[in-house]
Amino acid sequence: MTSLLAQPITAASSGATTYTAPGVFPTSLYESYYNDATATSVEPQPVISDPVTNDTWEAHPLPSPAAPDQLIDIAYNQILSIANNSVFGNDTCSRCLAALEIVKFVALTAPEQGSNLVVRVCEYFNFSNTGDCGGYYGQYSLGPDIMQALALADVGGYDGLAACAYLIGACPYPAASPLNLTNWFAKPKPNPLPPPKQPTGERLKVLHLSDLHIDPRYMIGAEANCTDSPYPLITATFQAIPVLAGTENSSFNFSIYTGDLVSHDLLNELSREYTVYTETVLYDLMKRMINTGPVYAVPGNHDTYQSGQNSPYNIGNGHEDQFDWDYEHLADLWELEEWISPEAAQQARKNYAAYSVQRQDGLRIVTLNTDFWFQPNVFNYFNLSSSDNSGMLRWLTDELQDAEDAEERVWILGHVPSGWDDTDPIANPTNLFYQIVDRYSPHVIAGKSKKRIHEESKADSVLGIFFGHTHMDMLTVYYTNNATVLSADTAQTVAWIGPSVVPVTNYNVGFRVYEVDSGTFEVLDSYTYYADVNTFPDLDGQTEFGPTFELEYSAREAYGATIQWGANDPLNATWWHLVTEAMETNSTLVQVNRIHVPLLNF
Repeated sequence: MTSLLAQPITAASSGATTYTAPGVFPTSLYESYYNDATATSVEPQPVISDPVTNDTWEAHPLPSPAAPDQLIDIAYNQILSIANNSVFGNDTCSRCLAALEIVKFVALTAPEQGSNLVVRVCEYFNFSNTGDCGGYYGQYSLGPDIMQALALADVGGYDGLAACAYLIGACPYPAASPLNLTNWFAKPKPNPLPPPKQPTGERLKVLHLSDLHIDPRYMIGAEANCTDSPYPLITATFQAIPVLAGTENSSFNFSIYTGDLVSHDLLNELSREYTVYTETVLYDLMKRMINTGPVYAVPGNHDTYQSGQNSPYNIGNGHEDQFDWDYEHLADLWELEEWISPEAAQQARKNYAAYSVQRQDGLRIVTLNTDFWFQPNVFNYFNLSSSDNSGMLRWLTDELQDAEDAEERVWILGHVPSGWDDTDPIANPTNLFYQIVDRYSPHVIAGKSKKRIHEESKADSVLGIFFGHTHMDMLTVYYTNNATVLSADTAQTVAWIGPSVVPVTNYNVGFRVYEVDSGTFEVLDSYTYYADVNTFPDLDGQTEFGPTFELEYSAREAYGATIQWGANDPLNATWWHLVTEAMETNSTLVQVNRIHVPLLNF
């Protein structure tokens, strides 16, 4: 038998001894590919269809997207879950921050529904003092503004902490962010200070009006001490001013108006048209009835729409100019009345209605829009750690440096005071403002006699700061080094806070007149006038007489009797500090202050 293993292989039973495959992938194997199967740099990715399941990929299912109205329900329920979750314990701050994260995502994904969410949350937690959450946070009120701000805010960081503290009260007030002033000021403070300006002995007469709050929809017979100003009260006040100030046949050298023209109505009862109407009416009456001289005015927190809201120019998203309609209208009115130059008006149009005026007598007036440190302005709650997100304080610093270089003296006008208490100003921007005031204000040298202190204070760049807003006759003293030491040596600048014409709430009607030296531009005396609101019910139903206005007090006469101070020496920060020292030993002076400062009717 022949062995099969020994049989030779014939050509007919064997294939080729070698084979070289084509370089191109055989793309005809599959109908389609996820990529270019002919490429040499990638692996071919054919689309495979399973003949059993007909699936061409592994399933990783996602939930269906929620409709916008469903999203609001989900967000609302999540906020309630956070509010009622015991894991937070008594930590209201953490609850608030967690809830803000949810509202922020609504602002980014369904902003048109955000107002509805805020209203529902307001109603659940009873955030509105008036009980009208829709009127305050609805689509035609603050709701859209809140969505704009939250879309940009770092709600898990400083912005969120500040919003939960200032707007909701759920967090403690955050400490002011550290300031790096290394490159903020172009030059160091002069040392020694330049020679002081010399008084001329000529006294300028300056009117300070604030907080008119006219109510064109006033109802006759309404409670006088808790309503805004009806037309007759405005005109009666304007009629009284020239008579009491002795300017019937002359005029004031100039006047200042520290804001708030518009009434205290619910936000959904206000409008752009109403704001423009109010501005037009009051500035026209002021010009025609008072002989004001040039009026240097600032917008108050009520002098915009929505009330209290102003957004910085860096907000983006096409909203940079959303409040320009108001700035432009105010600037046009001030220019039309010939109170400011076309150049200053143009500056106001592009600078939040703030402007700088260099008067021919050597005084520079610098005005501010203080809504950028006003707590209820929701646009302040993004990039808040910068302390000057709007650029307003950068501009102020540059103006003050220009004034120092030109050896000019400056008055700063605003509406919301930078201090007094913590219910209105935000810490970060007002802290920066305080440092700016410190840089450009009196450098009172410790150890000098009070007379020498007074002489050196005449070399200040910033001679006066003027505010309104509180509706009370008040003032604030700024001290050096963040007021770490309060003394006559460290007192440097005074902020005069004017009384209001409006009697809201439970205040008498008031205005103030200053006597100012024409060479130093320091206040030599202030005279406060008032009308007793308790007499107003007697005015109803008759036309024989209107309200009676009278001088309430002269600051120098009321507080200066025990202070050794020259008759023509200014009522500067040193003088006012000495007044506080006198109050510590003279209880009668304290009682005088309690009567005069609030201008309350008891």
